[in-house]
Order: sequence, then C-alpha cells, then structure tokens
Amino acid sequence: MSAQLDMLPRYRCMTGADLDAVVAIEETIYPHPWTRGNFSDSLAAGYHCWIAECGGEMAGYAVVAIAAGEAHLLNLSVAGPWQRRGIGRELLNFVLRLARESGAARILLEVRPTNSAARALYAAAGFAEIATRRSYYPADASREDAIVLELELEKRDS
Repeated sequence: MSAQLDMLPRYRCMTGADLDAVVAIEETIYPHPWTRGNFSDSLAAGYHCWIAECGGEMAGYAVVAIAAGEAHLLNLSVAGPWQRRGIGRELLNFVLRLARESGAARILLEVRPTNSAARALYAAAGFAEIATRRSYYPADASREDAIVLELELEKRDS
C-alpha cells in the first residue's frame, strides 16, 4: 500500500530553486518549450505555480493566473516518465480545485491542435472549445494556431 501512496501526487509551491528541474522537463517534452524566464516571470508575477511530486520525484507542474473571477491555465506539464499514468488528470483536478477555491467562475487555456493527449485530457474534464487564436504558438517552419478552451467552474460546498 505504501508504494501505491508514493505514486499519488503531492503538491507544493514552485520556487526559484525548482527552475533548473522544471526547465529540464520542459525542454525534454516540448519542441518549443517555455524558457527559464517564462517560469521566473510567472513566479515574480505571483501566479499560482505548483509542483507535483510522486515517489520523491518531480512528476509535473502547473502555472495558473487567477484574477477577477477567472483563471487562465498557462502551463500544465507532466515529465516523460510519468506520462500516461494519470498524473496529468490529477494535476488538472488540483488546478481546478485551486481555481474554484480562489474564486474563479471559469478557467481558460490554450492548446495546440496537434496536442491530442492534452486535448483528450481537457475534453474528458468538460472543457469546451470557444475560439481559435491564429498563429499563436511557435512551430518549426512558421506558427501554429491555438484552440481556446473554457470550463465553467461550479461552486462546491467543501
């Protein structure tokens, strides 16, 4: 049973000391990763930056801006060895609870049309497509559109 408990994510706030490991994961899993500056700026801006740890390892992370009754999921990533093990779903559920508890009525995010795993995760969570941002993401030869997704957050009694 304790081995199983080690596989459940534990969450903690991201700090500057985490940035080397976060950027290393980012550069491994994305062809156009966020930079150290993107994460550093997010920390400095006071965004909700969280680390998910499993079995003592950094399994993933999320960056969320929450203000004026709205949350914007800026980055949700799972380290390669932890992918397809339910960590993304757990991390997303954590972010949704965080947003709800912080007073957000809805959460928005952008996703690449080519990121089928992320699109499936968000669809399963109930996100709906509301717009397309043209030429939003860098791509190898040009730019890639972003699909904008939204989820209305229900108020839940805790």
